[in-house]
Amino acid sequence: MAYAALDNSTVLDYLRTVTALEAILPRDADLSAREVGDGNLNQVFIVQSRSADGTFNGSVVLKQALPYLRVAGESWPLTRERMRFETQALMKHNELAPGLAPQIYHFDNEMSLVVMEDLSALEVMRRPLVARKRFPRFADDISTFLARTLFFTSDLYLTGLEKKELQATFINPHLCKIQEDFVFTNPFMESAENHWNPLIDDEVQAVRRDTELKLAIAELKEGYMTRGQALLHSDLHTGSIMADAEQTRVIDPEFAFYGPMGFDIGAVLENLVLNYLSHFAHTPDGAVRREYQEYLLSLVREIWLQFARKFDELWANNNRGELAPPKYWDFAGGEAAFTEFRRLYIARLLQDTAGYGGCKYLRRMMGIVNVWDINSIADPEQRAIPERYAVHIGRRWVLERTRVTTIDDLIAIVREEAPA
Repeated sequence: MAYAALDNSTVLDYLRTVTALEAILPRDADLSAREVGDGNLNQVFIVQSRSADGTFNGSVVLKQALPYLRVAGESWPLTRERMRFETQALMKHNELAPGLAPQIYHFDNEMSLVVMEDLSALEVMRRPLVARKRFPRFADDISTFLARTLFFTSDLYLTGLEKKELQATFINPHLCKIQEDFVFTNPFMESAENHWNPLIDDEVQAVRRDTELKLAIAELKEGYMTRGQALLHSDLHTGSIMADAEQTRVIDPEFAFYGPMGFDIGAVLENLVLNYLSHFAHTPDGAVRREYQEYLLSLVREIWLQFARKFDELWANNNRGELAPPKYWDFAGGEAAFTEFRRLYIARLLQDTAGYGGCKYLRRMMGIVNVWDINSIADPEQRAIPERYAVHIGRRWVLERTRVTTIDDLIAIVREEAPA
């Protein structure tokens, strides 16, 4: 059928035509829908099915791309092809990290929509973190997701032909352009869509005049544009992760493309630190605040340490790629040399993590899309406190990235710039 944006009524008409969903949404059942999308790009519906006697049959989520950037409105056209990239990425995530992404039931390229598992029983992590909720499985689950999706789509595991064929299916120029502009360029110059708290205008202007910082950000942007290390989610923040005490799911990979691994890792860690900063306003009780902030920093540490260990183990046990194959290390001392090569590679990943995480701190404070954790602080003076901390931390993560050797180096910067 020809593309049309759905609403709470027409989405039901559409789903009744999809025979593959009859087990979940029987054709004669009573269906109800509500639009719940609060993201920047797409509309999202939760559709429930009940029998005539009121018995609950099941539910699904339908996500549809609009032909424009939702956060900016119809004046900002955007390709609907992003839904194909999201569906491809979710299928790959389910293959490589089973149980850590929603299941896909149906994809309609012409309608630019995907129907998937309803995860309503889980919570999008951002708001519960502001409410000081804890997620016992999160560090283990997200480090597994990162290690497996990045390693198994890289030259460390894939042959050159395999990687390039997969990479060719994830050429995502329009959404890459959004990241290139909104993460690395526009926040650091005059651009109409930027907005920030007027009380930190001095910080914003200082960043824009900082030659050393802007050279570093330009270098990181060049890496984002040219270093196709692995398949990235490319928007992996706490608003793109759903969880409860027992499980974690990664959602919304419409920005997926081949880029530098540190971009995904840095996004996860940076968002946890932004939440840490938000508690200077959200949690007035100092003792309660310090305890929860320590929990957040423990997540930052554990995610990196577990990621590094899992990534190294995957590589040591699955070195079938063509970057440095087993025969390359077939010499006296080769095993130790291979171990050292892995160590150096992961050390560089940490430095990239610092750089890309640092860029994302800055763009959240002075670009088009702020972060709810901090933006939900109503009092501008209270909000300016974590915002200033974020700018200072972001600048240092970028500029000091080449001197970072352990995750504790990054955590130390947080403690120095925003003491609990």
